[in-house]
Amino acid sequence: MSIAIWTRASPRRKRILSTIVVFLVVIAVTVLGSLMPIDPQEAKKITNDLNQTSTTLGEQGALTQFILGNNLLICLLMFIPVIGPVLGLYIMFNTGTVIGAIATAGGYSPALALVALFITPVAWLEFAAYSTAMAESVWLFRRAMQKLGFHELRKNTTMFIAICAVLLAVGAIVETALISVGA
Repeated sequence: MSIAIWTRASPRRKRILSTIVVFLVVIAVTVLGSLMPIDPQEAKKITNDLNQTSTTLGEQGALTQFILGNNLLICLLMFIPVIGPVLGLYIMFNTGTVIGAIATAGGYSPALALVALFITPVAWLEFAAYSTAMAESVWLFRRAMQKLGFHELRKNTTMFIAICAVLLAVGAIVETALISVGA
């Protein structure tokens, strides 16, 4: 049945389906990372370092630019064929670990932290961008193997990079606003 869904799907639907599958894998990997046990002192150190960085950048008026630059660089790496998805899953696992550390330092469940994260639009925007990048990485590799790599790069990859940049820019603005309200 699932093969029939794929074989009957239009190219656009195949891209959407592959992005959804990657999105679900990315969430699962992030959840796994958040459930990794972490020493409470290490969790406190990670949380303090993160708070100090956001406070310093906020005072300098550079928090939005830092968040966007960091997330965009990560996203662009995820577009690299073969290496991008592997690197992306590693980064998402580490993201989960940081979420778990923040939860541990705050004395609450990592599951609660993940739920709270996905209540905000930031997580949806960032995860959508990262999933799009990793899925396109696979498509770019596939097209390169078919000797259509340059066409894929010119036609689709550049469009998806632009879409991801917009998603991450909106995410950075919203994340900065949420951090400012919470500060």
